[in-house]
Amino acid sequence: MTGGKYFNRDLSWIDFNQRVLEEGLRKDMAPLERFRFLSIVSSNLDEFFMVRVAAIKRALRSGGNSADPSGLSPAEQLRGVSEKVRSIISRQYVCLLDEVLPALARGGLELLRPGSYTAAQSDYLESFFMTRIYPVLTPLRITDDEPLPSIDSLSINAAFLLTPDNSCREAAAGISGPPGEGSDRGLIAMVQIPHSLNRIIRLPEERPAGGNAAGEGRNFFPWALLDDLILTWGSRFFPGLAVKETLLFKVNRDADFSVDEKRDEDFIEAMEEVLEGREKSMAVRMACSPGSLRLRNELARRLSLEDDDLYCTEGPLNLGNLIDLVNVPGFDYLRENPRRIYSSPAFGADEPMWDRISRGDVLIHLPYQSFDPVIRFFQEAAGDPQVLSIKAALYRTSGNSPVIRALEQAALNGKHVTAMVELKARFDEERNISWANRLEKAGVIVIYGLARLKIHAKIAMVIRRENERMKRYVHLSTGNYNDKTARLYEDFGLFTCREDIASDGGILFNMITGYSVIQSMRRLTIAPTGLKGRILELIDREANRAGQGNPGKIMVKVNALTDTEVIDALYRASRAGVKVLLCVRGICSLIPGTPGISENIRVISVIDHYLEHSRIYYFANGGAEEIFLSSADWMPRNLERRVELMFPVLQDEIRAQLKETLEAYFRDNCQARVLGNGGDWTLLRPAVGEAPFRVQEHLLAQAAAEHPEAARTEFVVRRSPPSQ
Repeated sequence: MTGGKYFNRDLSWIDFNQRVLEEGLRKDMAPLERFRFLSIVSSNLDEFFMVRVAAIKRALRSGGNSADPSGLSPAEQLRGVSEKVRSIISRQYVCLLDEVLPALARGGLELLRPGSYTAAQSDYLESFFMTRIYPVLTPLRITDDEPLPSIDSLSINAAFLLTPDNSCREAAAGISGPPGEGSDRGLIAMVQIPHSLNRIIRLPEERPAGGNAAGEGRNFFPWALLDDLILTWGSRFFPGLAVKETLLFKVNRDADFSVDEKRDEDFIEAMEEVLEGREKSMAVRMACSPGSLRLRNELARRLSLEDDDLYCTEGPLNLGNLIDLVNVPGFDYLRENPRRIYSSPAFGADEPMWDRISRGDVLIHLPYQSFDPVIRFFQEAAGDPQVLSIKAALYRTSGNSPVIRALEQAALNGKHVTAMVELKARFDEERNISWANRLEKAGVIVIYGLARLKIHAKIAMVIRRENERMKRYVHLSTGNYNDKTARLYEDFGLFTCREDIASDGGILFNMITGYSVIQSMRRLTIAPTGLKGRILELIDREANRAGQGNPGKIMVKVNALTDTEVIDALYRASRAGVKVLLCVRGICSLIPGTPGISENIRVISVIDHYLEHSRIYYFANGGAEEIFLSSADWMPRNLERRVELMFPVLQDEIRAQLKETLEAYFRDNCQARVLGNGGDWTLLRPAVGEAPFRVQEHLLAQAAAEHPEAARTEFVVRRSPPSQ
């Protein structure tokens, strides 16, 4: 992974998933929490193969052999990926089968597999299959003279090797073709398991007689896998044929290709073509269960996959879409203690938001504090007769978004509403197309992003008439306007009505929706025009001041650090004596601790219950400290190919709060891992005599102390604005 100035970004990303896996491997963690981490690993790996591995494979197939910044060629990267991923999957499934599933079974949440069904359970499942599954599914034959049936990414498929029953050979021949060499070898068919069917099938309770945990007054939830039912009773699809061998498999396809940016007049249609193309794009990986080698090899041949592209596992495929198991009610004793969400003490229930924001900036910290103020911001604007206009940049929204509903209502109420819906947000394209259509029907002006750039900035503005003038209220965020992920992702949001920030926000919206030369801004910094240069300037300023005898310090929290120009600037700062503390959740291409280059740089990564998502940049600046929040990670795609925002924190008490929060991350000695210059990540543990410190628990306790009487486990969202 080393050999130069930088770690390889893709191998570093796999190391991040190794850290996620290690959380699932922890025996001191509740079993459903462990299952959640194991599921996250599977989902992450699917996306990794569909995007990053697909890109490396295309580079290799096109004859490209140039090394990346780490010095690795595409072939070397693929070998490293295969080795690391196989190690992760092996450990993941050993943990699942030997520890997590048995622990869940002892607690009453028991997975039953074929061979362990009782007679009554078998009868029930067979009836369930025939009445509720069989009518939905469609068997598809696979022949050499026809293309493979459509196999989309991530769907689980059952393959069957069939031979005619001697008693029905003539009838089978009449349907499947004349018997001959192909019939003697066997016929192949497949059944795709649709996403609309739940893979978790609850069985009628049969209390165990042995007195395990479930038999001692606890709940009992025996369940079976839909996959198993299809393999067990799949022969019903093929009367007159005998099932000789079976295989469960899924395929990851290339999802790393872009829309035709020139098709402005029918951009939604172009995006829909991209979605359709993904179902037929190059296969990158096949994951399969143990089973028929004949079927595995035949499918691999037809999909043009090599042995290195095949990943076989003993346990259930697609753990990611079994995540609903984590939320089965009645099993709190198998979970970690529920974490509460606290309302922000800044916003009173009966005070209009505009009054509070007018008194000073307000910072909310998700998910320790509720997303409610963000939803209220849109809902109150929609119903307030003094609000004339709303503008918002939407990147990813939830399935039934209250923000979208509020924007619709605002337009129906006659307000001028503009929504920038980024259709190119990967894997959310279909959902965003749906919201765009809904908003347009309600009368919202919808902007579908920019050519060759993704709008990743998170900003919303409300323009309100007050005392015969217009006043602008702005919300800026490090995370998306998504009420679902706001429960799980750590992010910051800032409400302000500062005129300089509002003016810059207006310039940004106008630049995106209309024509404009690049304009200077007083407070906001945007990518791709100025953000990277500003970051380099801030880092080099710190290095220059340190060189003049002033103490220098940089603290940064990002999700990924791969931009080589930024890394080189941090190396310069380290050589100048600046103390650099980096909290990087995922990919880190910077090599810390190298004498003469990066010996003053420390890199940690915090993996815990919540997904660390905020981006915070701190610069000591010779005592005139500056802190910025941003939507941007320090990656070329964010700094050069996206519209991103960096905004300063100008209010003293909020700046002090953010500095304390940043410092807390670097005090974590329970969930933080420190990066060595050999690429190894070491989990920190309290030293002798040192008290344990877990930053997420600290932040949760801090939120509780600020407003303990408002503790709750759900968001409470205002349905109508307060009386004016």
